[in-house]
Amino acid sequence: MDLVKFFQTGGPFMYAILVVMALGLAIAVERLIYLLSTQSKTNSVWKKITPMLQANDIARAEHTASGASTPLARVLSYGFSRKKNNAKRELIESAMEEGIMEVVPQLEERTHYLATLANIATLLGLLGTIIGLIQAFTAVASADPAEKADMLSASISVAMNTTAFGLCAAIPLILIHSYLATKTTRLVDNIEMAAVKCLNLMTDE
Repeated sequence: MDLVKFFQTGGPFMYAILVVMALGLAIAVERLIYLLSTQSKTNSVWKKITPMLQANDIARAEHTASGASTPLARVLSYGFSRKKNNAKRELIESAMEEGIMEVVPQLEERTHYLATLANIATLLGLLGTIIGLIQAFTAVASADPAEKADMLSASISVAMNTTAFGLCAAIPLILIHSYLATKTTRLVDNIEMAAVKCLNLMTDE
């Protein structure tokens, strides 16, 4: 009940902050599921393709990569397509780099929104507090002098609710953003490492 009262006495900005928080959490859950799924698929594809590359069976490796819908498979497919045409190592490497440049934005998609939403939640909290304080001082100005102190302290307490709730929404979003950004970077590094290993195995003379 105290939590409900805290929310209700905060004013209309509490609802705006709640919407921002809900949107941020929805993005966070979607990104986390996507990254975990992509990491699992990436590991699976690489385990299948590695023995084929070691056996110099490029045709099977290319077929396996083309049948998998993962960022790593797409990157390797760029290299396999050049290898099929007996291209030099530099051209195969360039093709893989092009593939990496294509998949990285998809891995990072929407993650940066979390930091923006965290800032918005904080600013909405501050704005709600400022407007609440303006209304409090306006009301106190015409109140009985004996009641001014009590009215002002109560009004300020209510006005600060929006700042507190804004911070409660912003802090988790910032932490989640940092976690997802780190996880994305690690996944990109794994894809780049796999691409280099694949390149070395394909062009090993």
